[in-house]
Amino acid sequence: MSVRVSESDHNKSILAVDTALGACSVAVLDGDAVLAHRFEEMTRGHAEALAPMVAEAMQKAGIAFAALDRLAVTTGPGTFTGQRVGLAFMRGMRVGLKKPLIGITTLEAMAAATASDRAAAIHDAKRDEAYLLLWEHGATILAPAVMPFDDAVARIRGFGPCTLCGTGAVMAAAALGDGFTLTDIRQPDAIWVARLAMTRPLPDQTPAPLYLRAPDAKLPATAAPR
Repeated sequence: MSVRVSESDHNKSILAVDTALGACSVAVLDGDAVLAHRFEEMTRGHAEALAPMVAEAMQKAGIAFAALDRLAVTTGPGTFTGQRVGLAFMRGMRVGLKKPLIGITTLEAMAAATASDRAAAIHDAKRDEAYLLLWEHGATILAPAVMPFDDAVARIRGFGPCTLCGTGAVMAAAALGDGFTLTDIRQPDAIWVARLAMTRPLPDQTPAPLYLRAPDAKLPATAAPR
């Protein structure tokens, strides 16, 4: 499976970013051509890294921000802070540049990156749980969901032979055995966020974060009045 830009979008340029999981990446594409790309694995520091990476990528691409046709960002699932960093940054760009912003899930981006007709993106969600998406011929068969890790493996087994990606892929492959191909794709990459976003219709609304469960951090309880 390959994601290709349609003839109508062939000359459209796009800036895409991802900060939602364990990496920070930026890509600038003009149709199928990758003009600039940065990818760095990191568990924290996305907020500090993103703006300089975007500035560097745009300079390398050699186009002005105003010349962009589209913007794209991962919406989740991911870490609570990571999702907010990318979305806040790109929402600001959307307002400032008056350009359409398309949201792509992290699991879609990983599944598309496998270049496989059938893929399962399984990502460690901690607490013995996994984020899971099933993908076939460029379309989502099972939308991103969180479930016990063993249940996710069972869903993949029921789906049948496919390509595996995400941080849970190694454990899943060991449990599934023959017929399931392990890739080295562990994190989303903005290149695939851009490629998917280029094929999507322009949204009517600003992309919202995809939260599959409540954040681990809790606000302190308000003391009862005396």
